[in-house]
Amino acid sequence: MRYCSTRAGVQGRSFRDVLFSGYAADGGMFMPENLPSLSAETLRSWRRLSYRQLLCEVCELFIPEQEIPREQLEGLVSSALSSFSVPDAVRLVQLKDSLSILELFHGETLAFKDLAMSCTAHFLQYFLRRDRQRATILVGTSGDTGSSAIRSVLGLREVDIVVVFPRGRITKIQELQMTTSVAENVHVFAADGTSDDIDVPLRKLFADADLVQRHRLMSLNSVNWSRIMVQTAHFLFAYLQLTPSLPEGDTLPVLEVLVPTGGAGNITAGIIVKRMGVPLRLVAMVNANDIVHRTVQSGDFSMSSSVTQTLAPAIDIQDPYNMERVFWLLSGGDGLMVKSLMEEFQKTHKLSLPASLHQQLSEVLSSGSVSDDGILEAMRRCWQDNHYLICPHTAVAVWRHYQSPVRPGENRCCIATASPHKFQQAVQRAGLTLELPESLQVLDQLEMRCADLKCSDDWEETLRRHIESISSRRNS
Repeated sequence: MRYCSTRAGVQGRSFRDVLFSGYAADGGMFMPENLPSLSAETLRSWRRLSYRQLLCEVCELFIPEQEIPREQLEGLVSSALSSFSVPDAVRLVQLKDSLSILELFHGETLAFKDLAMSCTAHFLQYFLRRDRQRATILVGTSGDTGSSAIRSVLGLREVDIVVVFPRGRITKIQELQMTTSVAENVHVFAADGTSDDIDVPLRKLFADADLVQRHRLMSLNSVNWSRIMVQTAHFLFAYLQLTPSLPEGDTLPVLEVLVPTGGAGNITAGIIVKRMGVPLRLVAMVNANDIVHRTVQSGDFSMSSSVTQTLAPAIDIQDPYNMERVFWLLSGGDGLMVKSLMEEFQKTHKLSLPASLHQQLSEVLSSGSVSDDGILEAMRRCWQDNHYLICPHTAVAVWRHYQSPVRPGENRCCIATASPHKFQQAVQRAGLTLELPESLQVLDQLEMRCADLKCSDDWEETLRRHIESISSRRNS
């Protein structure tokens, strides 16, 4: 298994190479040069696997034995998932009206990103300790990524992590989960802007090959292939759990999966699984920040003039950067075309997909958009029907379920990306109540540490200097 850039300028990289990368040197994103195929026979053989066991099988497809031997791989995955609050790390809940919800939020920060982040951090630590090296992680976040990334490497002597979040555009709990993670290797910045604004200087820093090499600068955003790799297991697990009868032969039942979508990492993982041969019907659900929905419906991959603040802040994104991976997949790996398209998008923030690419996209992906009123409506109905509370991001998917009921003989799953406990304001606006767990109640009593990135600051230069100072401190 070797990896290449979506922009054709980098090929033949190992898993370790892409794990320790942000964007590729040519500005693209790493993908497997060839995707493995999953036969009906393989899927049948995986039917009784736990999530942990299935995740090991998935990782083994993309991580060669000579990089991480199977025995060590199993140990790393087991250790990564050991702190989750349910026995198998994830849980499938089946409710009224054929509503099935895959809960992915049972990690330390109560968000789905804990799953891939914990595994990725363990892979990272394995290589760093083996090779006696250090790394600096640079992460921009729209809410949940930052705290999950911090918790995954908190206190590790081999790693420093720099996280930038958009001040005033995430919930108080999301902010406190970052600013109260006080450790020598954690560096948190609050930026006066949006998550898309934050991505601009981060891309420039990762494009500086000298900086990346000197400081072993890497990303734990879903730019990192390892995050996407782990997330493919979510879709396989949902499929195998909800289609227990896999008849002999090559014709298999279809599962529809409704996916709350922001940066498009999860939906990219779903499309990869579909391309590997699993019969999924994928629906990307967004809030008022609807660039993915417009792209699927009309080929209009263009940013709006500003990011709209909604009740689902983690998907308040107008630059769904993982769509570059989707375009690469659907174009048959045409890196030169993807390079041209994405450079135009980054320059003008507007792009009309070529007709052939848009047609292929609309064949593999459906989409929908939900208002804040729709989010609240879905939260209320799910509680009224099931006494089951969902977060506003999960509600983006559940709203579609209620608007388009499952027909007889069909299977459907909604992805639950976060615990409702992280979004008290949305829960209260829906007229519902919940009691915060003690781990969240005490956050505002803890020591906090955070630096500012003001509108007038040069964010790229400030972060560059801070990264340099981290290395100076290490070496002193």
